[in-house]
Amino acid sequence: MNQITGTIGRWQGAGLMATTLLGTGVFILPQMTIAVANSGALLAWIILTVAILPVAVVFGLLASRFPHAAGPAYFIEKAFGTTAGRTIGLIFLFVIPIGAPAAILMTFQFMDALVSITGWGQLVAELMIVLVLLLLNYRGIQVSAKLQFALTLAIVAVVAVLFSASGTNVSEAGAFTELASAEVSTVMLAMGIGFWSFLGIEAMTHLANDFKNPKKDMLPAMMIGTVLVGIIYLICTLLLLMVPSDKEGLAMIHTFETLLGNVVWQGMGAQVIGILGIASGIATVNVYCASAARLLWSFSKEGVLPSYFSKLNQFGVPLRALVTILLTMVLVISFTFVTEQKLEDLIAWSNGVFIIIYLLTMLSAAKLLSKRYLPLVVGGCIFCLGVGVALAENMLYSFILVIVVAPFMYWQKQHQTRKQAA
Repeated sequence: MNQITGTIGRWQGAGLMATTLLGTGVFILPQMTIAVANSGALLAWIILTVAILPVAVVFGLLASRFPHAAGPAYFIEKAFGTTAGRTIGLIFLFVIPIGAPAAILMTFQFMDALVSITGWGQLVAELMIVLVLLLLNYRGIQVSAKLQFALTLAIVAVVAVLFSASGTNVSEAGAFTELASAEVSTVMLAMGIGFWSFLGIEAMTHLANDFKNPKKDMLPAMMIGTVLVGIIYLICTLLLLMVPSDKEGLAMIHTFETLLGNVVWQGMGAQVIGILGIASGIATVNVYCASAARLLWSFSKEGVLPSYFSKLNQFGVPLRALVTILLTMVLVISFTFVTEQKLEDLIAWSNGVFIIIYLLTMLSAAKLLSKRYLPLVVGGCIFCLGVGVALAENMLYSFILVIVVAPFMYWQKQHQTRKQAA
């Protein structure tokens, strides 16, 4: 077997998209943005949600018209040539070792809400997640797609119940009246942090061939997921502003207990938020592992990487590529644990790489899509440049990757051309 068979429908795809974006940050990132921007965090999330829509539409259009396991790397290669496409593909693979530990570290903040795991026990628990990821992906992404759709519904239900219970506290928030006085610098910083929440749009494009009908279902699935996620992050931020907490740990648990403490949910905040947070975090890493494995498989088939990774198992899963990705994660997770790398740094470095990927995808869309979509492309480019400015020096990691990888990809292409000519 050497072809991937589509098994995902529109609503399963929307569930994958939503849980990928909600992921590790659904109950954490609003708290982090409030910490740096106070009420300005609400403005940051509003801007992010509106500004990301053109990006999501462009990615959806490209994936539906050019479904390919290489995702953005394939779009960029069609627009700007082999070297550019392969460079973007490889820096996506290189960001997984940075992004995966960050996602798992965030997931374990939810674990602490349920049971305290410290020292080497935490490392063992993190590595057990990697084993879970292998089991989830062994039979194909359609298995986890169904589970993640159910998880999306559960998160939406909890957020809706909390928002309904907060009705009497809206007048006490003061969040709306302070938006005008929010400092631009802090709002930009909050946007730089919040951008993590929308990482996953590009990962879905790697799974286009896993859809039964990518041309029909890819764009609606991505848009439904993106809009839903933006609303949820906005509501979570508003809830935290309405029910402030001076306690350490996850503020969303305090909000849950405050708003629902006098009903049947009393004392269950840690359990509900903790379980949903852990499940959502695993779901995010799961999609990224599946996406990276398909990209590695695609590059192997094209001769960019060794042919060892080009084999699929009986379920159409690039198992060798998947195992390699997971083993790399094991090494990096262990290194991150020993060196005690800061979560904020990992997030910012990952965001910088994705800004490069997003911006070049927008530029490729200008060449590959009809000119009627040009306003969306321009809007997407402005968004990427704005977040890049917000990340400032944290863009350095992505620039180093491009400078190192691009010349090697150019040399490889020239070598392959000379070899074919001979």
